[in-house]
Amino acid sequence: MQGQTNNTGLTNFDISHRKEFFSCVKRVVVKVGSGILTQETGLNLDTVRNLSRQLAALHNSGREVILVSSGAVAAGVSKMGLAKRPTEIPEKQAAAAVGQASLINEYEIAFEKQAVKVAQVLLTRDDLAARRRYLNARNALQTLLSWKVLPIINENDTVVVAELKFGDNDNLSAMIAQLLDADVLINLTDIDGLYTGDPRTCTDAKIVPYVEKITPALEQSASCHTGKHGTGGMASKVTAAKKANAAGIPMIVAGGATPDILQLIFSGQEVGTFFAPKNKKMPGKKCWLGFAADPKGVFVVDQGAAKALVSNGKSLLPVGIQAVEGSFGVGAPVQVVGPDRQVLGVGLSNYSSADARKIKGCSTSQLENILGHKAYDEVIHRDNLVVIYEDQEENP
Repeated sequence: MQGQTNNTGLTNFDISHRKEFFSCVKRVVVKVGSGILTQETGLNLDTVRNLSRQLAALHNSGREVILVSSGAVAAGVSKMGLAKRPTEIPEKQAAAAVGQASLINEYEIAFEKQAVKVAQVLLTRDDLAARRRYLNARNALQTLLSWKVLPIINENDTVVVAELKFGDNDNLSAMIAQLLDADVLINLTDIDGLYTGDPRTCTDAKIVPYVEKITPALEQSASCHTGKHGTGGMASKVTAAKKANAAGIPMIVAGGATPDILQLIFSGQEVGTFFAPKNKKMPGKKCWLGFAADPKGVFVVDQGAAKALVSNGKSLLPVGIQAVEGSFGVGAPVQVVGPDRQVLGVGLSNYSSADARKIKGCSTSQLENILGHKAYDEVIHRDNLVVIYEDQEENP
């Protein structure tokens, strides 16, 4: 696989070049799942301490390390002696509040023994959906890294509600990798990587060491199996890889219980599944727009406009818009879908929903007569549009 670049400056992500790649990694996001952090009696302290030791070694080697850690709800369930993971939001929030205290305390103790300072950062999706708060979160995390502090990030389950959830920490870790322009995302889980089938039920399933492109068939084949304490399964990890890869960030899924797994990864050993990134690094603003922003409406475009956006790198003109859905103002993020409702991308609208409805289907020469003014020819300029159609690369 040739011609790919990211922050490391390498132009090849082939498996044979893993050692070279990881020797150049300066900033890494590591996500650790509940399945390897918890056991029947609560937190698996041996695992917490072992992973903390490995993360501290990366940190002390001069790399910038960001940890996205699950485990708060599961730890709270065990600490309170609950028979099972709660399903009602108030009970989940309470369990998270109880468990998060235990989780961060154990990390604090473990990292202190390695002479590494840590910071707790709790986020909701709303914190990243708003551009200003997104930048505030980025600046705060950048400052922690400049202070040689290792951030430990988790979703703020104590206050989060359904519409503000990231979905799971797989998704959160991909968004954090984009937010901080990481060189690589490592997802540690209770399975050794992506398999050709579910290894728990399929005896001839084999690990897939390298994924060049995430296809719909691969997504469908990813196991949705989750452990007792997990929420995502392999399907959510493939989705997270897809988001990271779209931003030009490679991702590895590997077994967190494997002894010295991070050392093996950074020494270039062929462990886990390596998801290769797309060709180009996506700018930070477009990462936010494509994967963190909360669209306020929808533009339904015709087939000609869909092709112009996806294949030809064009802006969205009013003539190609068939329908406008939702209520939004100028500058709002708006989702763009084709005539078959296939999501094509997200962009910042130059017109309010009211004005967009007036000019949909019209040529640019008609705009001034219809609106009494013409601020822009484009409803969405290409510079403010992110194409996320799964089978296409975004054109410059």
